[in-house]
Amino acid sequence: MAKCGLVAAAALFLTAASAAVAQGPYHVAAKWQPGGDSGWDYMGVDPVSHDLYITRRDQVMVLNSKTGKLIADMTGFKGTHGVVFDTDGKTGFITDGGANDVAVFDRKTFKVEETIPTEPGPDGVVFDPYTHSVWTFNGHSSSTTVIDARTKKVLANVALPGRPEFPVSDGKGNIYDNLESTSQIVRLNARTHKITAVWNLKPCESPSGLAIDIKHERLFSVCDNGMMAIVNAKTGKVIATPKIGGGPDAARFVANGQYAIASSGESGTMTIIHEDSPNHFTTVETLPTARSARTMAMMPDGSKLFTVAAKFGPRPKHGWPKMVPGTFEVLEITK
Repeated sequence: MAKCGLVAAAALFLTAASAAVAQGPYHVAAKWQPGGDSGWDYMGVDPVSHDLYITRRDQVMVLNSKTGKLIADMTGFKGTHGVVFDTDGKTGFITDGGANDVAVFDRKTFKVEETIPTEPGPDGVVFDPYTHSVWTFNGHSSSTTVIDARTKKVLANVALPGRPEFPVSDGKGNIYDNLESTSQIVRLNARTHKITAVWNLKPCESPSGLAIDIKHERLFSVCDNGMMAIVNAKTGKVIATPKIGGGPDAARFVANGQYAIASSGESGTMTIIHEDSPNHFTTVETLPTARSARTMAMMPDGSKLFTVAAKFGPRPKHGWPKMVPGTFEVLEITK
């Protein structure tokens, strides 16, 4: 009986421990319905005001990240994708793939002040604080356009060896971008605008979202074949490929906690992976979100994550299924 009791107690302990791990560091705290029935692409959080931006084709919605209330609805675009913020605290930049330009806007008035032409198909975009420049990654032309954030002048257009996806900066002179069509990462020198490395991500296929641990020099690429490729940012070596959900499109790294996070729309999950050390990683949570919740934004301190989702009708033979009216929602995810 004593032995059985010990076994039962051990089983209860293991069950409780497993439940604690399953609960993980994050949970869905709120759902907001800001309206609108158009599609979406990237999200971003203003590091100063903490306003939440959602690019939605011909518009960009701006929400209060505490309440979900709509602050502004920026319109007049042709096909928005990414949004980034200057360290001056005043200026923002939106890639408009339909217009082949970058819209420069005031972060207090939400008014577009000017547009800057890029090569065809600007999509992913990153602000580099090291050179005070904006880099658009252009899907239709497999190139990157480099813009001086102060003068608003184009500094360079650089051809890439594949179709680009999401970029990141290490803030120390390097820009990295996933090449979706070749399953590679390209590294560029932020000052010379030259390609300094191209690394294969095998067994990762078709990488999209990308995040970076600047301190430990690690890159996190989410891949269409259900894995995250964790890469040494100095050598390009693939260190680990933990499993994530289906249909990923975004990655973030939370330095305050050492979490690499993947958002996956087909499975409707966020995978939370802990960086135990720069070469060892443990999946600590698979958080249910919602089907189609593929993109992601993060508060600067990592205390909150955001994603968006909607319900869709049946898929037609050609093109995309239509969104069910009134189902678009924002998910607020907190620790």
